[in-house]
Amino acid sequence: MRPLHIALASLVAAVWGVNFVVIEIGLDHFPPLLFSALRFLVAALPAVFLVGRPRVAWKWIVGVGLVLGVGKFGLLFIGMDRGMPAGLSSLVLQVQAVFTALFAALALGERPGRTKVWGMGVALAGIGVAAVDEGAGGPVLAFVLVIAAAACWGVSNVLTRKASPPDSLNFMVWVSTVPVLPLLGLSLLFEGWDRDAEALAALDWSGAGIILYVAWITTVFGFGTWSFLLSRHPASSVAPFTLLVPVFGMTSAALLLDEPVGPLRWCAAALLVGGVALTSSSRPRGPRATAVEGAAPVEGAEQSPPAPTEPLPCGR
Repeated sequence: MRPLHIALASLVAAVWGVNFVVIEIGLDHFPPLLFSALRFLVAALPAVFLVGRPRVAWKWIVGVGLVLGVGKFGLLFIGMDRGMPAGLSSLVLQVQAVFTALFAALALGERPGRTKVWGMGVALAGIGVAAVDEGAGGPVLAFVLVIAAAACWGVSNVLTRKASPPDSLNFMVWVSTVPVLPLLGLSLLFEGWDRDAEALAALDWSGAGIILYVAWITTVFGFGTWSFLLSRHPASSVAPFTLLVPVFGMTSAALLLDEPVGPLRWCAAALLVGGVALTSSSRPRGPRATAVEGAAPVEGAEQSPPAPTEPLPCGR
């Protein structure tokens, strides 16, 4: 990769890592489900009028939109709102690679090779260490919710592979239109009209800036740049940069939020990142092995056609 492209890939990883800190701050302004709905609304508009018509069947757009937008992001935002630290969330969410490999084996007939199995074991060991670290003084339910968010991300990755969208940015923008109304409905049901109205009435420049960051910077800029890089380089050259996301996430959380990072958390980070690297680098065996490789990023994308190899982005 050219130095400029290496710098762009590193910048995207930094943007996605810092995004967890921005989400943490944003949860002081908005209830979690309303926050997630606003993020998708601003990500979809006005981009949906600029990217052209959908390039895949609506069943894939709706399916991914519900699982990724409502399931994954709804659970992530609620988990962080209930006390899951930003840096730890950026790390734990990486276990999506394990869920993607498991669901791909069940749904796509991919048989994980020995290296992938070892990687899954190492990553799960990292989750175990992180659970011990968080269980010592943090809310266990919040930790479980983020794990559930990672599982939803794994399902959305498999659905995306089945969809095989030829235009990643077009697909992501249309996917962003789906969760808005369900999330707004859930917010009104569980968070209440009064709380939502109060948050919107109190919207200031800080709150608006947070929405713009999570919608335009992490989604439009981050996803667009990632798709640009994948269109010019092999996924195997681009995807490893996503392993920098939890590094930036934990570092920015420590610097900006004074989030403690003790020895157990660093141990969990080493195990998780190492396990995800092994899980993502090995090629699966099975009917779709020629078209699909392992799981990848916290904000990944589809490879350029004809054989998409990267899952949908996240954490943005």
